[in-house]
Amino acid sequence: MAPRPTLTRERAVWAEEQLLVGVDEAGRGPLAGPVVAAAVVFPRGCSAVRGLRDSKILPASVRERLAERIRCRVVALGIGAASAHEIDRYNIRVATAIAMRRAIARLIHCYTLEQPYRILIDGLPLPEIGYPHEALIDGDARCQSISAAAILAKTVRDALMHRLAARHPGYGWLTNVGYGTEEHQEGLQALGPTRHHRLTFAPLAQLTLSL
Repeated sequence: MAPRPTLTRERAVWAEEQLLVGVDEAGRGPLAGPVVAAAVVFPRGCSAVRGLRDSKILPASVRERLAERIRCRVVALGIGAASAHEIDRYNIRVATAIAMRRAIARLIHCYTLEQPYRILIDGLPLPEIGYPHEALIDGDARCQSISAAAILAKTVRDALMHRLAARHPGYGWLTNVGYGTEEHQEGLQALGPTRHHRLTFAPLAQLTLSL
């Protein structure tokens, strides 16, 4: 059974009279669309959000319900993104850090946190974020704040790709949300790339070289 994210790290930070900012992203692997990050803060002493899991194993309908529940429970949140053009320009690792930095900056700009805070991101440290932070491998499966951020990032990104699907039919973005499914790759062969495609990603790089 998949592990359930807990409030262990939040409680440790709360005990130091601080708040925890959990940060995660969605969309590192697709061939098209941005990488999107979310940053969230739960109130000190809150109870666990029921149903949280690693966002990658949850059905879309469950993620949507949880996203609404999370938005009602957090005291602060920020969403940030890095475009396909930025991914091609910098690489996906740096673009992920840019998206996380924008999410954190938006959270800090839009909300006045009553206590000092510490930032915890999923995965490995990313100095390019520009904010002091700690990192937790598999954080979306272990920490409630990171899990919640992952679900928000995923639902926001999926909604964006669904809107882009109406403007760019033929790639199957309504179902694959930019990932390299057979339908998506067939669309690339027939239609070529759009401005939302990541041209440095295989098979895009090979396709553009052959054009």
